[in-house]
Amino acid sequence: MELGDKIKKLRLDQNRKIAEIAEVCGFSKSLLSKIENGKTIPPIATLVKIADALGTKVSILLDDEQRSGTIYTPQDKSHNQLVKTEKGYSFHAFAVERGEKLMQPYLFVARKGEEDHRKSFSHHGEEFIFVLEGEMRYTVGASEYKLGPGDSLYFDAIEKHSLSPITPEVKYISLFTQSKTES
Repeated sequence: MELGDKIKKLRLDQNRKIAEIAEVCGFSKSLLSKIENGKTIPPIATLVKIADALGTKVSILLDDEQRSGTIYTPQDKSHNQLVKTEKGYSFHAFAVERGEKLMQPYLFVARKGEEDHRKSFSHHGEEFIFVLEGEMRYTVGASEYKLGPGDSLYFDAIEKHSLSPITPEVKYISLFTQSKTES
């Protein structure tokens, strides 16, 4: 099942209207409709807000087959299955098969000139970033950091944050926490 279809199914299973979920998330009904209809691929911060509003995890939205235990991801899978967003970056969500996990790990690839660095993100939880390749400027609140390979940031994700690649491409790992949901 596609991402938008899963979101819509969860919403309808909960007998909730699109306007209610959009309001809880803090964005328009039009945006949520575009996501549900597969017309746009939302950034991770938007997926976190949708998952929270629906009482689930991002990994549940991204994968149909849930399992527990150790999840192995070979390098070619994480690099060849990147999802390109309309915000100028691509991502791979690790271990989506393990829906009930505490960490939400991602590989991000941002390319200079493609990212919308004017757009900042904000979502509940905490975030950790570790740069693998390239350099970028990363803004958290009013502070800006220049990050290169081996550098990291840990911050409260509710603070507005954004990035701007310095090199043609920057690859980094990010871990999000997402609050446990009540079933």
